Amino acid sequence: MNPMSPFHFDHQDIWIFGGAGYLGRAVISLLATLEARVLCVDLEDRAHLAVNELNLQARVTPATLDATDVAAVEAFVKAHVAARGVPKGVVVMTYASTAKRLEDLTSDDFDRVNHGNLTATFILARAVANAMKDCGKGSLVLFSSMYGTVSPDMRVYEPPMSPNPVEYGVGKAGVQQMARYLAVHYGKSGVRCNTISPGPFPNPHIQREQPEFVERLSQKVPLGRVGQAPEVAGAVAFLLSDASSYMTGQNLAVDGGWTSW
Repeated sequence: MNPMSPFHFDHQDIWIFGGAGYLGRAVISLLATLEARVLCVDLEDRAHLAVNELNLQARVTPATLDATDVAAVEAFVKAHVAARGVPKGVVVMTYASTAKRLEDLTSDDFDRVNHGNLTATFILARAVANAMKDCGKGSLVLFSSMYGTVSPDMRVYEPPMSPNPVEYGVGKAGVQQMARYLAVHYGKSGVRCNTISPGPFPNPHIQREQPEFVERLSQKVPLGRVGQAPEVAGAVAFLLSDASSYMTGQNLAVDGGWTSW
């Protein structure tokens, strides 16, 4: 890589799990622009649709995986390492949630979401980190949330909006700690692990259909507005790139200052 261009990926392999979502699409688009060789992984045919709609076929390969299926995850990583080589970086943007209120949440709901947010992320991150360890380098970027650091302000979530659910925040807090642990465990092998905690990034549908909710969110942000997807993508590229080569075990808040007060 050109030492003068730390954000240029020079056809290095980057895998994005959950890459077909609102934020994920911005991530794969930016990485393609930076000349990464991108594997976009998501449920069902979502990755294929995203790659086609964004016209990224030249640089982004779509793939299908249910990241909550532990056996499938381990087989997927093994097969794609064999086919593509060990990736320079992996981003885990998957999540699970029930959207239920605290009073309605069952123990089975809570366990299922913890599996999706914590167990599945751990199995995936460990499988990739072990492959990177053998190469002596690599960057893992796990996705947390502002609600992995602070609790939601219920005043923002007036009907018809529902409060951000408790199990989501619990899982995202756990992802931050998982990253710190993985950073220490794999550090001497040259493998880094950090988290990104996005703040309020309502998707375009919410922005169109619920402007009053978006305004309430904006009022809680020191910058006075909600985030736009490319603003997360830049942080992802930074943590994957050599520009962050001495960062590991850190949580990077991309939240407009939400968690500053």
